[in-house]
Amino acid sequence: MVPFSALNAIPYLMEYQEKSPLIHCMTNDVVQNFTANLLLATGGSPAMIPDIQECAEFTEIASSLLINVGTLTQPRAEAMLHSAKQAMVTGTPWVLDPVGIGAALYFRTKIVHELLAYRPTVIRGNIAEIKVLAGVDAAAKGVDSHESSRDAAQYAEAVARALKTIVVMTGEIDYITDGSRGYTISVGTPLLTRVTGTGCSLSALVAGMIGATVDTLEAAATACYLVALAGELAAEKVTGIGSFAVQYLDEISNLSPERLLEIAKKEAPEIQF
Repeated sequence: MVPFSALNAIPYLMEYQEKSPLIHCMTNDVVQNFTANLLLATGGSPAMIPDIQECAEFTEIASSLLINVGTLTQPRAEAMLHSAKQAMVTGTPWVLDPVGIGAALYFRTKIVHELLAYRPTVIRGNIAEIKVLAGVDAAAKGVDSHESSRDAAQYAEAVARALKTIVVMTGEIDYITDGSRGYTISVGTPLLTRVTGTGCSLSALVAGMIGATVDTLEAAATACYLVALAGELAAEKVTGIGSFAVQYLDEISNLSPERLLEIAKKEAPEIQF
């Protein structure tokens, strides 16, 4: 895997902001507001359509779909399966965020495995969640995992190969891989793990990015890079968690292609732009 940079992200951010994709977010109750705000801040068009009576029809017209099982119920699971099936039929790119799966939460783990039959374009999870998908017993603390992401990168590659998908595994280092090639992102801040919704909204941004371009691997990496960079920039300006959440949205809203070019020049001063 190779490092992903600001320069790599520029064309995908441009395409995303030009197209303003319509992202159908079937996400959890805890993060809906934060997710919508992040997508609006970056130039996307979020919509939360959760009911089985209309979700599949909306998936058909959306640019992309996010399914996040964080606050799963039986009716919501049925709706998610309905939309995932529609996405496969219509070729709508979609992201699966398997929040909190593992032996302790049987229902959601079963539903996630049913969702996999509908071929998610991208799976975005933390280390523990990706290890579960790889068939490894993973002990997670809530929906976070503190295992070294360097040690766990092999699981992301294995899952990507087995499921013929792209895996985004977030941690101390983010890994984005299709099983044969991939990217790493090492910018960021631990404060991103202290605010509810940053990971789930990242999954939504991945959905938005893949809804705007055919270069799915690079689009997913762009979403990860923008979130990590905005978090790092915000952390430099705040004194606590509350102000960080607000500053983070400010920073990501200001990440234009022009701003990324300025950052690219600092990342690689030896390159002539």
